[in-house]
Amino acid sequence: MQELKLSNWLPTTNKEVKIRGWDALDVILFSGDAYVDHPTFGPAVIGRLLESFGLRVAIVPQPNVNDNLQDFVKLGAPKLFFGVTGGCMDPMISNYTASKKRRDKDAYTPNGDIGFRPDYATTVYSNILKEKWPDVPVLIGGIEASLRRVTHYDYWSDKLMPTILESSKADMLVYGMGEQPLREVVRLLQKGVPFSSITTVNQTAVLLDADAKIPKNSNWEDVEIVSHEVCLKDKKKYASNFKIIEQESNKLAARRIFQKVGDKTLMINPPYPTMTEEEIDASFDLPYTRLPHPKYNKRGPIPAYEMIKFSINIHRGCFGGCSFCTISAHQGKFIASRSQESILKEVDTVANMPDFKGYLSDIGGPSANMYKMKGKIQSICDKCVAPSCISPVICSNLDTSHKPLTELYQAVDNHPKVKKSFIGSGIRHDMLVPEFNKNADPKELDDYTEEVMTKHVSGRLKVAPEHTSDPVLKLMRKPSFSYFHKFKERFDKINVAKGLKLQLIPYFISNHPACEAEDMANLAAETKDMGFQLEQVQGFTPTPMTVATVIYYSGYHPYTLKKVNTPKTRKEKEEQHRFFFWYKDENKAWIKNTLNKLGRQDLLDVLLPAKTEKWRKNKPKGEAKNTFDDAVPFNQRKKKVKYKKKR
Repeated sequence: MQELKLSNWLPTTNKEVKIRGWDALDVILFSGDAYVDHPTFGPAVIGRLLESFGLRVAIVPQPNVNDNLQDFVKLGAPKLFFGVTGGCMDPMISNYTASKKRRDKDAYTPNGDIGFRPDYATTVYSNILKEKWPDVPVLIGGIEASLRRVTHYDYWSDKLMPTILESSKADMLVYGMGEQPLREVVRLLQKGVPFSSITTVNQTAVLLDADAKIPKNSNWEDVEIVSHEVCLKDKKKYASNFKIIEQESNKLAARRIFQKVGDKTLMINPPYPTMTEEEIDASFDLPYTRLPHPKYNKRGPIPAYEMIKFSINIHRGCFGGCSFCTISAHQGKFIASRSQESILKEVDTVANMPDFKGYLSDIGGPSANMYKMKGKIQSICDKCVAPSCISPVICSNLDTSHKPLTELYQAVDNHPKVKKSFIGSGIRHDMLVPEFNKNADPKELDDYTEEVMTKHVSGRLKVAPEHTSDPVLKLMRKPSFSYFHKFKERFDKINVAKGLKLQLIPYFISNHPACEAEDMANLAAETKDMGFQLEQVQGFTPTPMTVATVIYYSGYHPYTLKKVNTPKTRKEKEEQHRFFFWYKDENKAWIKNTLNKLGRQDLLDVLLPAKTEKWRKNKPKGEAKNTFDDAVPFNQRKKKVKYKKKR
């Protein structure tokens, strides 16, 4: 690699602006993350994109909000607009755990240090800029703005909040991936259109004053959702909004959404079509240094960068539509895949980095195995309103061929400097089960599974069944746990046939809407019975713009408007989570008492067989034998026990 100069990064100070010979800036970006010039970091992508339009762009990463606010005035005012993002994660997720405790590390800050990103960073930054520079437009984007673009429940304040455009005082919001709308916004600005007049760009939202005229667009149909004020009074009506919001976010011919907020009107324009291969390639081919800014050299490594330093992102989007996940809400359900040529070009760049040792940490995306997958007949997708393409069943119009992905892995591994490429992203195991993925070629699925297991895993393969209860899984938009059993059978078969010693690591969630203590006891028993001692577990965290969060706050499912029970108290959540750790001594007495109260001696016999030994030895004559034998693997028993909730 050629030796880099300070001017290879976007400028962050006046000194760096002068090095480039600029006397003024067109756009100044403010970000809650440290500046890493890499295609995985949104602020860098937007900065490089704007630069490619011929604009003079600077970035102010993690501005100080606790001093005299010098960071907000040091570069002056830009000619076009300020761009603001809270960072690659919602700042509240960055700053707090699911139990609302302050985190002790921030992955997007050098050395993992905390305190460099304020809560609700987008709103904080935007308000300061509006105070300092009232006449300069502020455009907000990134995941925080994207998922808070409409009335939403904020878990950390336990309140229903209006569109972030109201609290931030910003002039425009770009939702989703920002390349397409920003290209059009800049084109109009360069033509001389005033910022305030740019109101009909796809994938943007604005808050119109009471006396403002509704912009006309003959190509769009309109729909009005329940006002913010009504949402505050009526949880059921708030829930009803979400079905419209989610469906319109995932339609190719979406309607424009209106919502009253006080005496103003929120207008959310329809999204752009999915990025073409040419468009997404162009974004990844921008001249990134792929490195943190040199200003951090003495502050320590940036954990999030260290994790993806030698990884390759091959696509965006996820058609899983999981009820608790924000990926499809931000990136969309349609997959935008890079060309193999663009990916291999990036592999070559990474392979020639001076500290590359021959190992790529990940060839993946939001879900590792959705590359190149799309509808067979586009006109069917054009009319579809389903939030998921694989729940409750895999759409017959979805091409789930894993062949392009298998071929990509093989092409990557042919690079002379690549010793091994790993798949670090989560794999949708259900799509590799022929009984679930009925339209796929079983041999092709097995070929992919074998390719991953033999060449792309270092001891452990991560998958996410998330739960064992069918009612909970249905609400999650995940398939039955029976398909995880089938996948494990295939996994074990390949493990034995190839002489491997790989571990299968399943991820699970506790206290999800519709989940009760008995469901968690079932989960603990069934996974223990399969030989798992769970580690990769988490409690459900309500984040804006998900079905599960709407249910958590309102108590209603937005699609059926039927009531759904959700564990909400700290006690309920902690007790559900304890079932994951049945093997810890401090939990055993509690588990025994709980299962006895539930009348589930059967589950107690599985989870704590040692506790039933005395009973076995001293049981009255003629009493039935316990049907569980902890030493016999689940799939080798003559009689498999089905775990079902007693009603």
